[in-house]
Parts: sequence; C-alpha cells; structure tokens
Amino acid sequence: MAPINTGRAGGITGVRTPEGEQTIHLTVAQATVRFLANQYVERDGETTKFFAGCFGIFGHGNVAGLGQALLQNEIDDIDAGREQTLQYVLGRNEQAMVHSAAAFARMKDRLQTWAVSASVGPGSTNMLTGAALATINRLPVLLLPADTFATRASAPVLQELELPSAGDITVNDAFKPVSRYFDRVWRPEQLPGALLGAMRVLTDPVETGTATVAIPQDVQAEAFDWPESLFAPRTWHVARPLPERSVIASAAAIIRSAKRPLIVAGGGVIYSGATESLDRFCARTGIPVGQSQAGKGSLRYDHPQSVGAIGSTGTTAANALAAEADVVIGIGTRYSDFTTASRTAFTGDDVTFVNINVASLDSVKQGGYSVVADAREAIDALDELLADHAVDASYRERVGVLAAEWDATVSSVYAPGTTGVNVATGEEALTQSEVIGLVNEISDPRDVVVCAAGSMPGDLHKLWRTRDSKGYHVEYGYSCMGYEVAGGLGVKMACPDRDVFVMVGDGSYLMMATELVTAVQENLKVIVVLVQNHGFASIGSLSESLGSQRFGTDYRYRGGDGRLDGSVLPIDLAANAASLGADVIRATTAAEFADAIKVAKAATTTTVIHVETDPLIGAPDSESWWDVPVSETSTLDSTQQAYATYQQWKAVQRPYLRPATAPDADGAT
Repeated sequence: MAPINTGRAGGITGVRTPEGEQTIHLTVAQATVRFLANQYVERDGETTKFFAGCFGIFGHGNVAGLGQALLQNEIDDIDAGREQTLQYVLGRNEQAMVHSAAAFARMKDRLQTWAVSASVGPGSTNMLTGAALATINRLPVLLLPADTFATRASAPVLQELELPSAGDITVNDAFKPVSRYFDRVWRPEQLPGALLGAMRVLTDPVETGTATVAIPQDVQAEAFDWPESLFAPRTWHVARPLPERSVIASAAAIIRSAKRPLIVAGGGVIYSGATESLDRFCARTGIPVGQSQAGKGSLRYDHPQSVGAIGSTGTTAANALAAEADVVIGIGTRYSDFTTASRTAFTGDDVTFVNINVASLDSVKQGGYSVVADAREAIDALDELLADHAVDASYRERVGVLAAEWDATVSSVYAPGTTGVNVATGEEALTQSEVIGLVNEISDPRDVVVCAAGSMPGDLHKLWRTRDSKGYHVEYGYSCMGYEVAGGLGVKMACPDRDVFVMVGDGSYLMMATELVTAVQENLKVIVVLVQNHGFASIGSLSESLGSQRFGTDYRYRGGDGRLDGSVLPIDLAANAASLGADVIRATTAAEFADAIKVAKAATTTTVIHVETDPLIGAPDSESWWDVPVSETSTLDSTQQAYATYQQWKAVQRPYLRPATAPDADGAT
C-alpha cells in the first residue's frame, strides 16, 4: 500500500506510512547529513557524539549534493541559535583531509571521528591513500566519495572511468580493498541500509577502519520521503569483550610459569583506556613492558617496569629482554615487522606467546595462546588471578639496570654539543637527536608529538620520553609521507587544550604541507618543527646499509656526468611555509632552537620552526634488524657485503609457531 500524502509543511511532507509514521521529504544528501548529525556512541556509560563534522572539497559530483546539504544544515543551525550539528571544514587536499580525520579518531580513542567528502574522479581517488592508512591503523573514518550518474544519462561525464569489459565499475570501486565497509547508493531506498552498515563497522573495535559510502551525483540531489525514525538520535554501544574464564585462567598459568616474562604493549592498550590497569599490574608483578609505536605512552618513560620501545626501532633494554624472554605477553598489538624486528626479536629457545586482543586475527599471531578480549578487562582479570605472583627480585633488578643504561644513552644524545654538518653550506648543524631532545625537554608533559615517516619516527620511538598516554602520536601502521601536518591538524582539533608539535622532515613536508592553510583558516595553533636535511635521510641510511650507497636519496642537481650528485638544490622551505600563512622562525644553533620552541609555545597561531640537521649522524643503534631484501648478486662490493650481513640475520629469523599451552598439574607445559 502506498503512503498517503497529506501535504507538506516545514520540510515534513505529512506523508504517513501504513504504520502511521510521519516522513520527511529530503534529498539523499540532506538525509545523509541529518543522519550523521544524530549518531552517538557509548562506552562505560559515557555517551559521545560520533561525528564531529565533515571535511570536504567540492567539485562536480558533490557541490550540489552534499555541499548544498551541508550549507542548508549550517544555516538551519545558525537560524535556530544552536551549535553546529555537523560542522563543515574546507580542506586543501583530499588525502590530507582523511589523514586529519584519522588522527582525530586516534586521539579520541576511536570514539569520535569525521566524515570526508570529495568530488567525482580524481577528488575521490585522492582519498585512497588516506583510506588505506585508516584501515591499516584500524581507525574509524567515513568517506563519502561522489560518483558518476546512476542513470548514466550523460555518460561519459567529465573524469569518468570507462571500461570496455564492465559498465557498472567506477573509480570508486578502488576503495573496496582498502575499506572495512563499502557500499554504493544507486537508489534512495538503499541509503538507510548503507549508513547503518557503515556505522556498524565504524563503532566495532574489531572491524573498524575506513567505511566508504559512494553516492552518485544524481542520486545525491534526488528527493525522497524518509521515515522520521531514520533521523532519531541513535546510540551505538562500543563493546568491551570479556575474556572467557577458562581461557584467562590458562593464560595466567602460562605467565605464572615464566621466569623471564615480557609484555609487548600495543595501541589496543591505549584505545581501551587500559593504561592505569597496566601500570598497576606490571608495578606489582615486576613484569617489564616494551612498547610498539602505537603503544608508546601506555606507560610513562620513567615507570620502573618501562623499558621503552621494542623491535627494529627499539631500545637496547627492551630488545635485550626480548631476546631472553620465555613468555611474551602481547596486549593490543598486531605484531608488525617493526615490533618483532622482522621476527628476530624473540629468540629464546623456550619462548611462548600469550596474545590478548579484541581481534582474533591478532590473537593467534606468533602461534600464541589466544585470549580474545578487551585489553583493560583482560589485564584486570590477570591482576586478580596473579595477585600472589611476582617475578624474581633478580629479574626485576636486571630490568632496572637495563632501563637505566638506556636512559643514560638518551641523555647523552639529547645534550647539545654533538657537531653536525649542514650539507648545503658546510657549516655546523644540529643532529636530529638534539632536535628531539630539545623539543621533549621544553614541551609540557601533556603536549603531543606527531610524526609518521622518514628517519624521525624511529628516532622518536627510541628517544622520546613519554609523560602522558596521549602525548605520543606516530602513525606507523602505514608510515605515510605527508601525514604529519594533516595529522597534526586532526590532533589539535581533538585536543585544543594541548600544544601539538609536528615533527617533519623536508621529504614528508614536500609531499603535503597544504593543511597549514587549513590550520590558519580554522585559527588552530600547530607547532611544526621542519627538519631540513636536503633529502630522504631514512631511505638514505637504509640504502647505505643495503649496499646501494644512498643512491637517489639526496636533493641535488645533476652533475656533469648526468648523475644526481651535483650541488644541493636551493630549496627554501621556510619561505614556503610563510607563504602558506604560518609564522616562521629560522634556527641554526641549539640556543636559537630552544628559544624558538618557547616563542612558538607562547604564540597563539601556527608556527613553523625551520632547522638544518646533519642526515649522516643517526640515533643510537637499537641492536636490532628490519628485513629488507638485498640483491643476491652484484658487481658492487658494498652490495656484496650487505648481502653477507643480510644472510646472517636471516639465519636468526624465526616463524614463532610453537604452540603455547597452559601448564599441567605438574607445572610442565
């Protein structure tokens, strides 16, 4: 039976369904905006509005659809005298907008995020890299890419992909492998199911990542009579899966049997809000804690059981304990190759793994004993089951000695005085370790450091002394060049009461500095430490270690023989930053750099501190490895030597598939 139309008034059609529910006459885009503005999440009894707003860059495909809907929503909010129900922010690069949304979601422990809209064709496909980043890091972001006409009345339209083998494929199909959820709304009737499906994934701590809902441009502008209940406030519960009693009891028995246990804390510890539980558990038991990139901050750097970063970019303390460990307790970690040092970190003959994770995918890695549960709930359960258990005093003492030795190493490289060389001028320059040290020591404990790619993330992982669980924000699931400035913007939007330090090298800065303009537009203060070393320092170092002699990693003119080994390019990135609206301070000495940090902290606007560093002076060695294959045959001596070293490390590499089982009645496993 068709609905009965009784006339329109104030946007409400007066149409009633057979059940008597009133409907609202809106376009698909207007309905999308109204739906998103009414979504909430709840965890532990605390309710949060899920979408803080919508980033967008308009073009054909979304300007008359979602663009019009966001405009109408903004004006309606202002006319009603209420706060913006779905604030719109104009970005400068589609990929960068997704990075900002992902960074915001991470700072909010995945309990709040942004939607992102872009136009047909290149506008939408520019979001692909950001989509992959959010999915890999398991951060909720909703993408609303515009699509070509559902009717195909004007096909092919500008920027449309045509394939001779299929008529229903558009560029937006490329989002499928990098999204945790994908749907395309060909008809208005499909919108409620698509949006509810996206919300289901976005609010699931196991499934979360990028949710993509592609909406053709003609469908966005099409009107439909929507049931009023679609726009009622809807609250999604974010679950805390409890560990099964028998499973957590067996995990406790394995830990009790260990002589040299080690916890590997991942991002799940922080997202779960389990830092206090971890602090309490490891302080009482004496079990040391190594931290992945995402898990750094799960303990303060000076906690007695904190041994800092672990793996390829780890501390010598954490990596020494990893090599000796007989039980490794992974909590909220996905065991990336950097965390396991490409499966060379845990080399004990008797090592077994206990893996606590909300995702079964991660809980079975390394052949570990699987505990599928929320990090906080599992730690609290272990704390109760192991209330009478602690490691031997000798092991606790060894942990303290190793941690103190590494802390002394950090202090030695923080201290200004190491003389580096500016490769462009030959004058003295700071080292990157000194730059990190000065920012770390002058910044406040609650300030946030942001980074993603190049040599800086590894150095920060080793050297940054974390004093707050949300004070360290390094994107290393995708390690995406260009994330830094956009990510820093998202972090600042999530925590306006903190200063945000974006640490970025010249290579990443050149990839994507555009969101400096957005920060200026939104009057958001971000402090960008722009480290100029005239090339790709990280890949240069890696290239050298692999026998490739830093080939193609310096920013130089071509020489007389046609190679890229001439003089350094005259790039002035400080001038570039100033042209984008940021205040800029140039620093060359430690004293100038320290003063610049203080000025930037006192400022109220975005400030870029430009500093030259020596790319050839690295941070202290982690005494660890990362698996990057070396050419098996070469005429170059450097490559031959690198291959010999590679083979030595490959001999240490282990699959870690020994099953972990609980001890029997006699204490044997």
